[in-house]
Amino acid sequence: MDKVIMHVDMDAFFAAVEVIDNPSLRGKPVIVGGTTERGVVATCSYEARAYGIRSAMPAYIARTKCPDAIFLPVRYGRYKEISNKIFNIFYELTPYVEPLSIDEAYLDISNVDIKPLEVANYIKNQVKKQTGLTISVGISYNKFLAKLASDWNKPNGLKVITKDMLPDILFPLKVSKVYGLGQKSVKKLNDIGIFTVEELYKLPKELLIEFFGRFGTEIYDRIRGIDKREVEIYRERKSIGRETTLRVDTKNKDELKVYLKGFADSIASTMQAKNVSGKSVTVKIKTSSFINHTRSKTLMHYIHTKEDIYNEASSILEDIELNETIRLIGISVSSLREDSLEQLTMF
Repeated sequence: MDKVIMHVDMDAFFAAVEVIDNPSLRGKPVIVGGTTERGVVATCSYEARAYGIRSAMPAYIARTKCPDAIFLPVRYGRYKEISNKIFNIFYELTPYVEPLSIDEAYLDISNVDIKPLEVANYIKNQVKKQTGLTISVGISYNKFLAKLASDWNKPNGLKVITKDMLPDILFPLKVSKVYGLGQKSVKKLNDIGIFTVEELYKLPKELLIEFFGRFGTEIYDRIRGIDKREVEIYRERKSIGRETTLRVDTKNKDELKVYLKGFADSIASTMQAKNVSGKSVTVKIKTSSFINHTRSKTLMHYIHTKEDIYNEASSILEDIELNETIRLIGISVSSLREDSLEQLTMF
């Protein structure tokens, strides 16, 4: 028996919450985030998206595209409060909920004694009733197709993709719609004349493996409707990090290390509160021309103190040649494990 997987995604969540809290914003181009000159857009209303504004866009570009846009600060606490209400609705129906973010999740409703469309409509109605917001829902027999379906007719969408629709329903789509193909992979395919799923479908598996390594097999299967990923009830946190956009661009490594020290203190506090250690440290920088660079180091041992995190991050920064000024810097610690016992140094 095929599984029944549902992907649920709130519509322009942060901006939608702001409109619910302040109805005078309805119908206006609302942008959450980017309130400072050097900030970036967290999310925006559909009215703002009509101007070509999107998440992660620098605020000054968003202002150029839509001078009349209303910029609001991020109120994460308020969004989390609303998110909790919405997730409680999911958990009323099934314990098999995999949160992807504050406003997005997979649900495995295979064992729910209600027809899938009735489940979807119940969720949509309850979310509207309890929060005033709309949610888009996709239903299929695996994760890839369910997520694709939820994005099909946003906002307030509802779409079901069944086996008999494949592969025809996928053929007209751009290859960027295939889960797992990022910008670099899409460009690689575009460079050899592959722009649609139909064109990708015609490529032999061996070529995709040559292009993408072992992951090529997953892409080959995915566009044929095969996706074996399970809904994970518990998603292990993969990394803990901090980053910030600088007030003034700089190449001065001593200045950048001041930020690294603050990040290390904050990350160490979080790790100790969660009782975890990590063995991979990554430094992220964004240049003044908006090019991202990351440099990582994997250690032979686990660390969790602010001194160790700072020392490793500082060492990584020293090895980076800064050819232009930096506008953003950050650290993350990954390869985490839970510390069930106090770690003792033997020597």
